[in-house]
Amino acid sequence: MPTNFTVVPVEDSAAASPDPEDGVERVQDDEVAVDSGPETCAEGDESPLEDSPFMSNSDHESSCYDGKNMALFEEEMDSNPMVSSLLNKLANYTNLTQGVVEHEEAENDRVAVKSPQMGTFIGVYLPCMQNILGVILFLRLTWIVGTAGIVGSFLIVFMCCACTMLTAISMSAIATNGVVPAGGSYYMISRSLGPEFGGAVGLCFYLGTTFAGSMYILGTIEILLMYIVKSAALFGMNDLTDPEEKTKAMLNNMRVYGTCCLAFMALLVFVGVKYVNKLALVFLSCVVLSIMAMYTGVIKTAISTPNDTVCLLGNRSLQNGNFEVCRKTEMRGNETQPTQLWELFCKGSLHNSTCDEYFDLNNVTEIKAIPGLLSGVITENLWGSYGPSGMLVEKKEQPSISVSDKTEERYESPARTYVVNDIATCFTLLVGIYFPSVTGIMAGSNRSGDLRDAQRSIPIGTILAIATTSIIYISCVLLFGASIEGVVLRDKFGESVKSSLVLGTLAWPSKWVIIIGSFFSCCGAGLQSLTGAPRLLQAIARDKLMPFLQVFGHAKANGEPTWALLLTAAICEIGILIASLDSVAPILSMFFLMCYLFVNLACAVQTLLRTPNWRPRFKFYHWTLSFLGMSLCLSLMFISSWYYALTTILIAGCIYKYIEYSGAEKEWGDGIHGLSLNAARYALIKLEEAPPHTKNWRPQVLVLLKLDSDLVVKHPRLLSFTTQLKAGKGLTIVSSVLEGAYMNRGADAKLSEQNVKAAMSAEKSKGFCHVVVSSNLRDGFSHLIQTAGLGGMKHNTVLIAWPANWKQKENPITWENFTETVRETTAAHQALLVAKNIDLFPSNHERLGEGTIDVWWIVHDGGLLMLLPFLLRQHKVWRKCKMRIFTVAQMDDNSIQMKKDLQMFLYHLRLDAEVEVVEMHESDISAFTYEKTLVMEQRSQMIKQMQLSKTEREREIQSITDVSRSSIKRKRPAAQSPNTLQVPTGLTFEREAQLIHDRHTRSHPAAHKDKVSPSPDGVHMTWTKEKLVSERSRNREASMAVRDLFNMKPNQSNVRRMHTAVKLNEAVVKKSKDAQLVLLNMPGPPKHTGGYENYMEFLEVLMEGLDRVLLVRGGGREVITIYS
Repeated sequence: MPTNFTVVPVEDSAAASPDPEDGVERVQDDEVAVDSGPETCAEGDESPLEDSPFMSNSDHESSCYDGKNMALFEEEMDSNPMVSSLLNKLANYTNLTQGVVEHEEAENDRVAVKSPQMGTFIGVYLPCMQNILGVILFLRLTWIVGTAGIVGSFLIVFMCCACTMLTAISMSAIATNGVVPAGGSYYMISRSLGPEFGGAVGLCFYLGTTFAGSMYILGTIEILLMYIVKSAALFGMNDLTDPEEKTKAMLNNMRVYGTCCLAFMALLVFVGVKYVNKLALVFLSCVVLSIMAMYTGVIKTAISTPNDTVCLLGNRSLQNGNFEVCRKTEMRGNETQPTQLWELFCKGSLHNSTCDEYFDLNNVTEIKAIPGLLSGVITENLWGSYGPSGMLVEKKEQPSISVSDKTEERYESPARTYVVNDIATCFTLLVGIYFPSVTGIMAGSNRSGDLRDAQRSIPIGTILAIATTSIIYISCVLLFGASIEGVVLRDKFGESVKSSLVLGTLAWPSKWVIIIGSFFSCCGAGLQSLTGAPRLLQAIARDKLMPFLQVFGHAKANGEPTWALLLTAAICEIGILIASLDSVAPILSMFFLMCYLFVNLACAVQTLLRTPNWRPRFKFYHWTLSFLGMSLCLSLMFISSWYYALTTILIAGCIYKYIEYSGAEKEWGDGIHGLSLNAARYALIKLEEAPPHTKNWRPQVLVLLKLDSDLVVKHPRLLSFTTQLKAGKGLTIVSSVLEGAYMNRGADAKLSEQNVKAAMSAEKSKGFCHVVVSSNLRDGFSHLIQTAGLGGMKHNTVLIAWPANWKQKENPITWENFTETVRETTAAHQALLVAKNIDLFPSNHERLGEGTIDVWWIVHDGGLLMLLPFLLRQHKVWRKCKMRIFTVAQMDDNSIQMKKDLQMFLYHLRLDAEVEVVEMHESDISAFTYEKTLVMEQRSQMIKQMQLSKTEREREIQSITDVSRSSIKRKRPAAQSPNTLQVPTGLTFEREAQLIHDRHTRSHPAAHKDKVSPSPDGVHMTWTKEKLVSERSRNREASMAVRDLFNMKPNQSNVRRMHTAVKLNEAVVKKSKDAQLVLLNMPGPPKHTGGYENYMEFLEVLMEGLDRVLLVRGGGREVITIYS
C-alpha cells in the first residue's frame, strides 16, 4: 500500500505515460487521490446547528491546504482550521436584515453590502423614536390626562416607561452577548429560552405587531373622518346627536374605511417594500414636526392663549358644533331673540316655551379651552374623573344647580348636545390603552444586521430613545394638565371645541401641523407593521418549530413573504372589524407585555445560571432588574385586563405545549436547557444514593436490547413493555452492546443509538439510550449493570428477553452471557425481569379484552411479583385484565388458612385480585424427568471431558444425544426404578469406531456435498501412515469417553430440581394456559459456574407450553408495603 500520492491533473498524467495501460492506471489512481481530498476535508462537524463563521467549511480546497507549513497539524486541518483562516471568516461575517435588503437587491440587481455603516443615531435611535411616538400620543394622551388626572397619568406613564426601560436593559445584555443576526426579539428570546418559549413568544410578538397595524390603521381613519374630511363618512355621524347612534355610525365607518386602507397598504407592501422603507424618514419627520409644534404651542400659551372656547351649561360641557354663539338669547336689532342653543333645549316661542329644567336653572358660560401655563388650571386637573359610559363631562369647580332625578336622564335624548363619555373609564383600562405608546423598543435590535457596531449601538441607542420618549411623555402629562381646561382634556374627540383635535388646539402655528403630522405618522407606522410582521412570521416558520406554519416560510423569488403577508392582513382585519382603537389597544398591550416579560426572564435566567457563554459587553445589568421588569410586565398585564392576560397566557401555553409535543429538535444553547441541567445536577446531588424507602420504591428499569446485523432493535416489544410499566413513574435506561473495539465501531455505536431512539419514539418509551462497545458481550452487559445511571438515579431492575435459541450456535446471546447477567444482577441486589416470547407481547396500540394476569407466587423476594401486575393494569393495554394470584401449598400446609391469610394480605396492600392455593403433593419421580435429567447431564459432562474444537464439540453433543435417546427408548422405564436404570453396555468397540467414523464423515465438507449429489462409494480420504496412527489413538480415547458417558448416573440433586420444574410447569399450564400473561418466580442461579447448562434447562422446562411468561427475580428488598 503506497504511503504517498502525487496529485497531478488527469490529462497530464495520460499524456506523460508512454504506455496506455500504465497511463490508465495512473489516471485512476490520481482520480482517487483527487476525489479523496475534499471528501476528507468535508468531515468534522456534520451539520452545525447555527450558521456561524466558526463552523463554516464551504471552501474545501482552501481548508485542505491551510497551514501547509504546519505539517505537524495537517491531519487536523479538516476540522480545526488555521487561526488566520478563522480570523478572515470572522472579519467578513455579516448578517443583513431579513427581507428588506434582499428585496432591494433583487429589484436593483446590486451586490449585497458586506460592511454595514449605520451608526447609533440613524440605525437605532431614530427608528426607536419613530416606533415609540405615535397614535396614542396624538389621539389619546390628552384624554388620559383629563380622565386619570395628572397624578394618575404620571403613575401610568411612569410604570409603562419603567417597564420598557428595564426591558431595554435586559435586551441590551442579551444583544451584546455575541452577534445577534436579524430577527430582533424573536431571535434573542428563542436562542436564550429555547424553541418552545421562543416559538410561543415569537408568535405573541407577531400577533402584537399585527394588531399594532390594526391600531395604526384605525388611528389613521379616525383622524381622516373626524378631523380632516368629516363629510367623507358613509354613515352620517354629523347628523346624529344620540351618543349611542353616533358611536355605532363611527364604528361602521371605521370598518369600511379601515378595510379599504388595509387592502391598499397590503398591496403597497406587496409591490414596493423598498419605497416603504425609504419613506420611513419622511414619516419620522412628521412626528418630529408635530412634537415641535406641540411644545411651541405650550410655550406660546404662557404669552397669549388661543382663541378656542368651551361653552358650559352650568358645569356641563356642550357640543358646540350645533350652535354658533354660547348664549341663550341674543339681541337682533332691538329685539331679544332665542339662539340655536336655546332651540336645542326649549320648545315653543321665547315667551311661551317649555324648556329643560336644568337649562332654566343654570346659566351658560363661555370659558377658554386653553387657559395657558400660568392660569393655575393644574390644580383642577390633578385628580382623575372616572365614570361609566354616558357620564356627563363636567367642570369640577363650576357652580351648578342640580335638578330632580327624573330629569337627570334627559340628556340621553337625541335633542341634547352634552359631551359624554363614550366608554366606561377606570385606571386599569387607561393602562391598557396607553401602553402601546411605549412599545417599539425593539426597532434597533431588529436592524442589528445593518449596524456598524451592533453591540455598542443597540444598548446606547435604545436606552437613549426610551429616556427621550419618557421625558416627552412625562412632560406632556404635566404640560397638558397645566395648560388645557379639564373638560377639554376629558373630551376625547374634541366635540366641545368644534370637533377639532384637542392637541391641535394647542399647536402652533396651526392645528393642521398636528393633524397632518399625526395622520402620516399613523400611516407610516401601519406600513411598518405590515412590513415587519410577515418577516417575523417567516423567520418563525423557517425555524420549523411548528409544522403547520411551514407554508408561511416560503417567499417569492425576491424574498417577499407572500403567504405570510396574506395571513398578516387577515389577522389585521380582525382588529379592523373590532373598529375601536380603545378596544384594540389592550389586546396589543397583552402581546407586547408577554414578549417583554420573556426578554426579562431570558436575561434573569442567563445571569443566575452564570453559564460560561454568558459574557455581555453591556455591564449595567443585574438579575434583580430583570426580575423587577418581569414582575412589572406581569402586573401590567393583569392591571390592564385580567381576562385578556389569562387568554394571552393560555395562547402562549398552548403554543409551548404544541412545539414540545411536535418535537422541535433544536439545540440553541438556550437558558432553559441550562436551567434544566442545573436543576438536574442539584437534584442528583441532593438525592441520596442510599436505597429509597419502600414507599418511594419504583421500578427503575435497565433494558438490555439485542440488535440485529443492521443495528436495528430486534425485539421492540421490550420497549413497549417498559412503556406499559410507566405508571411506576420510574427511570428507563435502554442499552445495548456492540462487540468489537470502540475505535473501529464508534460510528456503529452512534448509528445504533439513533436506531434505538427511533424505536423508543415509535413505542412512546420515555427514557435514556446508551450503546457501548466492548470486546465481548458478557463484559459489556456487566459494565452496564454496574455503571448505568448516575448518582441516586440508578436502575434497580434489569429487563432482558429470554434467549429462545440458546442451544444454537448462531445465537449471539449465549446461555453463558445470560446466566452471567443473572448472577451479576443478583450480586448487585437488583431485580431481574426475563420475558419469554417477547415478540408475542401486545403493542401499545392493542387492547387486550377479557383475560387474566396470573401471578405464581412461590417464594417471597420483595413483593415485585404483585407490584408489576398493578402497574401494568394502569395502562390501557392491560386495563381490562383481571389479576389472579396462585401460591403453592405443601403437604403440611393448611391450604384454607393460607388462602385467608393471602386475601387479608392483599386487602392491606390495596390490591384487587383473585386468590387460589394450589396443592402439590409429593409424587415419584417419573421416567420422563429422569431421562430429561440424564440427557442434560450427559450433554454437560461431554463438553467438559472432550478436549475438542468448538465445532467438533457440537458434533459430539448431537451424536451422543441421539445414541442416548435411542438406548433409552429400547428400555422399559416403568419397570425399573430410577436408581437401577442404566444404559445398556452391548455397544461394541467396532460400533463405537463406526460411530466416530460416521461422525467424521458428517463433519467433513465433502459430506455436505454428498447431500446434494450423493456418491455410492462414500467418502474417500488419503491419509499418511502417521495420520492413521494418530487418528486411531484419538478415536480410541474418544470411544472410552463415550462409554463413560453412557455408563454415568444422573445427579440426584439435578433430578429433584428437574422434578420440581416439571411438576410446577404442569400446574401452571393447567391453571394459566389461557392467561394473557404469567408471572413466575425465577429460581436463583447456581453458585458455581459448573451448573449453568442445567440451570437453563430447568428454566426451559419451567416455562414450557406457555405463551407469554415474565420471570421475576426480586432484588432482595421489600418494594411494596401495607403501611400508609
